[in-house]
Amino acid sequence: MEKPAYTLDFEKPLRELDAQLDQLRQEALETNTDHSAKLASLERRKESARREIYAHLTAWQRVQIARHPKRPYALDYVGLICEGFQELHGDRQFGDDRALVGGPAFFNGEAVMIVAQHKGRETKEKIARNFGMPQPEGYRKALRLLRTAEKFDLPVLTFIDTPGAYPGIESEARHVSEAIAVNLREMAGLRVPSISVIVGEGGSGGALGIGVTDRVLIFENSYYSVISPEGCAAILWKDKAAAPKAAAALKLTAAELEKLGVVDEVVPEPPGGAHNDPAQAAAALRYALQKHLNDLRSLPAGRLLESRYQRYRRLGVYTETAAMDDARGRKELGETTRELARQEGRGSLPCCWASRPTSRG
Repeated sequence: MEKPAYTLDFEKPLRELDAQLDQLRQEALETNTDHSAKLASLERRKESARREIYAHLTAWQRVQIARHPKRPYALDYVGLICEGFQELHGDRQFGDDRALVGGPAFFNGEAVMIVAQHKGRETKEKIARNFGMPQPEGYRKALRLLRTAEKFDLPVLTFIDTPGAYPGIESEARHVSEAIAVNLREMAGLRVPSISVIVGEGGSGGALGIGVTDRVLIFENSYYSVISPEGCAAILWKDKAAAPKAAAALKLTAAELEKLGVVDEVVPEPPGGAHNDPAQAAAALRYALQKHLNDLRSLPAGRLLESRYQRYRRLGVYTETAAMDDARGRKELGETTRELARQEGRGSLPCCWASRPTSRG
């Protein structure tokens, strides 16, 4: 028996129209009745509803699409846009992490190095791949592949799709933070072109561990954030139910990240998300990757490194405001000093000052 289609809450009106269409088609077959006009009208209603829904998605709804179980994963894209992918295993120190895969492949006839986070589709595969959460050996395997790419002058394509690095005790015992930090340093100095693509979730340092590249692309309904919306909600609002509010506050959507300069290009998705037409999504990705690869290939190594350095130096824009004018500052300082003096005279200094000695005698 076929499993029912996975439906997000905001997609329910579309599923209801799908049910009406199916019922009408079945009725037409059983009664040999021409319902073409009604079917055409319903199709138009469905398309209009789809456009309306997807034109006004909230940040939280985009997070839900990024986590859709039918959404194409990293190896799906590799299979659609690359040829001859040969997976390489192991970090040569501890073991092999199946949450992070990689190896050489051909992209539009050019040899490249693939490094990708992969979640797995069915339950057994998800468990084997640790739900896409890499452990230290995964990041060290990625580093081994990056150094191999540099040695053989292969451009690097990384595919990011993880809720975050695995936070378990064994992962911490094998120094996952150190493994990620080393990758950040080494990727910053990599002397070959590198492009990363956020194909689903871009969670925290787990994503950044393979994301320090010359260009960062993101699919329209993917997200990239320092923390998951649920984690942010639990910390700031003490309630995971505040995740939609947290998602909006985090500025984690593709459009917002492009505006902030965190990503370089938003890759468009088919109507309804990449899971509705993986081939079309892959074609858009192929075009974007080739365009950026052509630009980067034209740069000598020195300029490539300088361009990468400047890219990350520009992140985190801030504005310095002048200090308050001297007269206002002196006035406020004088008032504060007099108030403190009065409190000291009354023996009512603030508690944080009360334990300090008033003299060195």
